[in-house]
Amino acid sequence: MNQTRKRMADSIRFLAADMVQRANSGHPGAPMGLADIAVVLGEHLNHNPKNPDWLNRDRLVFSGGHATGLIYSLYYLWGYGLEVEDLKNFRQLDSLTPGHPEYGHTKGIEITTGPLGQGVANAVGFSMASKFVGAQVNSDTADLIDHTVYCLCGDGDLEEGLSYEACSIAGHNKLDNLILIYDSNNITIEGSTDLSISENIRMRFESQAWDVIEIDGHDFDEINDAIIQAKLNTKPTIIIANTVIAKGASALEGSHHAHGAPLGDEVIAKAKTDAGFDPDKKFFVPEDILVRFRCAIEHGDLLEREWIHRQKTLPLMEQNEALTALENPDFSRINYPTFDKPEATRGTNGKIMNVIARAIPSFLGGSADLSPSNKTNLNDMGVYPKGRNIYFGIREHAMASIVNAMALYGPLMPFSATFFVFSDYLKPAARIAALTGIQQFFIWTHDSIGVGEDGPTHQPIEHLSQFRALPNFYVWRPADGSENIEAWKTALAMRKSPSAFVCSRQNLSVLPKAVSGEASKGGYLLASDENASITLMASGSEVELALKVKETLNAEGIQANVVSVPCYDLFIEQDKAYMNSIIKEGTKTVAIEAARGLEWYRLADTVIAMDTFGASAPAGLLFEKFGFTAESIVAKIK
Repeated sequence: MNQTRKRMADSIRFLAADMVQRANSGHPGAPMGLADIAVVLGEHLNHNPKNPDWLNRDRLVFSGGHATGLIYSLYYLWGYGLEVEDLKNFRQLDSLTPGHPEYGHTKGIEITTGPLGQGVANAVGFSMASKFVGAQVNSDTADLIDHTVYCLCGDGDLEEGLSYEACSIAGHNKLDNLILIYDSNNITIEGSTDLSISENIRMRFESQAWDVIEIDGHDFDEINDAIIQAKLNTKPTIIIANTVIAKGASALEGSHHAHGAPLGDEVIAKAKTDAGFDPDKKFFVPEDILVRFRCAIEHGDLLEREWIHRQKTLPLMEQNEALTALENPDFSRINYPTFDKPEATRGTNGKIMNVIARAIPSFLGGSADLSPSNKTNLNDMGVYPKGRNIYFGIREHAMASIVNAMALYGPLMPFSATFFVFSDYLKPAARIAALTGIQQFFIWTHDSIGVGEDGPTHQPIEHLSQFRALPNFYVWRPADGSENIEAWKTALAMRKSPSAFVCSRQNLSVLPKAVSGEASKGGYLLASDENASITLMASGSEVELALKVKETLNAEGIQANVVSVPCYDLFIEQDKAYMNSIIKEGTKTVAIEAARGLEWYRLADTVIAMDTFGASAPAGLLFEKFGFTAESIVAKIK
């Protein structure tokens, strides 16, 4: 048995080495060091190459996304549709085998990884999603959701602060179906890990309420026993697998030089010879070994068929109906509120979220310890995992990365929340959401100098510009509750894009007329004069100010239009005809926003924005100090 396993592992090693060598780029060391673990893990993994979207499959996350030589080798060998030609085109333009794994690009990839630590948090997210869905659809006598989540990670992943945050959440929530396999090869790009880390990993995870198993990562029997035990544990489990980087690569075994560079033809040829493989054959897998790997196809298909049959049994009929409700949200059931008095948009947003949650059973989420301030508590809907309010603690980066995975899990529509200024802490996860096309709803409140007394450390200045610059990421900054509703209607329908709701701390007036459906285009003409010479553009709290500026200009005989732009990103996507109907030809265009505002120069002749950080004082005084009053703006326009 172990002799066959070794031949399987060597096949992975040499595919990975050949891929990197042919591309003259990549990371051969980790795939070769992890090959033995990958072979045994494949014996335990419940998955179906015929249907990578089967809900009850085990999830396998490669947090060390640079180990794509291992990833693509496995998906080729397991029968996910990759061919040898795809392996030969590793890291080439338009290939199915890019440098880091990309969800939706290569069949079988669960989530986009590469930025270290992200995958660890994503694995926690998949596990958390499974526990919530399981709580809705499992019964005392039968389970519809009972799979395992595996994550392969390395030293770099565990050095990132993100992994501390995520693993703390996992231990707190007793995620017993989560197994983290740590490739402990003691090597980083710069050399030995002794250069930068000396903590006791076992004690770290035990203190975070994890079970810890330590093994020789090249002993097939130890690997197998560890996985069996981990699946029986009642806590999340880390398997510390002591491995040798570039295992089998003769002189480069254990060297940091094998991390991120081709091994060289001579080293690869000797490694193949030592293992009994033909050194002249590249991208070669013995036929009997390929057949053994491809057993995953029929085995996985049988597992899914058994699961489908299980759904049809009497004890699970009610649970199956609950699963169907999660998977098929009916947005027509949402009874949106009406707003007829001044209110902060964090308040209107919270009310909207509550009616969405009452209509959509898959809508859930939480805040980084700020739900009373963010107004994101889902009233009377309980606490995770049975309920829909998740308490992430003060862990913004882990929160957003976890929610990314929850959104990709299948039938869930999750949100995360914090103060807008702390979006800095989760930016890498927001970027992955945009890059991957993940429908996460980011709730960011306290959106400007309107934060007031907390001062410049809590007043976001550059953040709107930063996130508006992110492709496939839609930032909504509503001016009142009605715009807030249009924002949610649009965002719920955008299944391949993340949306952010940037909301005020201070009360905002109700807009003077009903918000038109054109708000879903990102910008619309809110108020107009027949012979306008000025077009005022604004978002959020500054729309109210723009209306006051128009009133002052009108009193002085100057006609003006006001354009509300709740979503700049959508607005600039509109065609020229629509843009010309909103920004009237011949008018001077002035954009007003209590933020850095650099992106407005694409549309405006003049931008009235923040040139400095804020200050600590009541909000009204700050808007006056920084020139956001009708009088000051009219003077600048003149």
